Amino acid sequence: MNTRWTVDAVLLDMDGTLLDTEKVYFDSLVAALNACGYTDDVVALCHSMVGLPGPDCEAMLCDHYGAAFPLAEVNQAFLEHRDEMMRSGLPLKPGTLALLDALALAERPMAIVTSSSRRSAERNLTLAGIRDRFDTLLTLDDVAQGKPDPELYLKAAARLGVTPAACIAVEDSNHGVAAAHAAGAITLMVPDMAPPTDETRAKCAAVLPDLNAVLALLQERGAL
Repeated sequence: MNTRWTVDAVLLDMDGTLLDTEKVYFDSLVAALNACGYTDDVVALCHSMVGLPGPDCEAMLCDHYGAAFPLAEVNQAFLEHRDEMMRSGLPLKPGTLALLDALALAERPMAIVTSSSRRSAERNLTLAGIRDRFDTLLTLDDVAQGKPDPELYLKAAARLGVTPAACIAVEDSNHGVAAAHAAGAITLMVPDMAPPTDETRAKCAAVLPDLNAVLALLQERGAL
């Protein structure tokens, strides 16, 4: 028989988990680098950044390309490509609304836990039409260290008044899973841009194809 989970709250990553934004960011960064004359190994480098906070990505770019890297120029090109792709709104990942509806019906506390800035989180959730579903929003602005450090998840659990071990965390990236697992949460992964490594799989209670499968598992384990 499957073990029943004692769950007091559900902690949800945003980009790539609820919102289909990671491909927007990825394509925008690749395009920005290409536009500024960088083409070698760009795709692999950008893949390695999935799930990391923006400042960490900038540091990786500068470290990879050297001191002469035109960060401001690349950032401006990135923002132009991103804003153009987001002009018509932000799509949700499959199963997002069903999961959020079920959590609300069960009166299960939930929070957004994202390595994005508060400004980006507010904008993206609003563009996707789900900002009003969340009272609790933890962002990179709330911590000293973003994912894969567990600080965001620890603070989210504390904000909700629950222990991390009684939280379900839903993530899409290897870095996010590392953060949730280190905090002690029951960690579920729905991979987006990057597949899970063997190390990541070992940290997950389950790796699932979409959020509909997350909802089914929560119901199966008595968490809803």
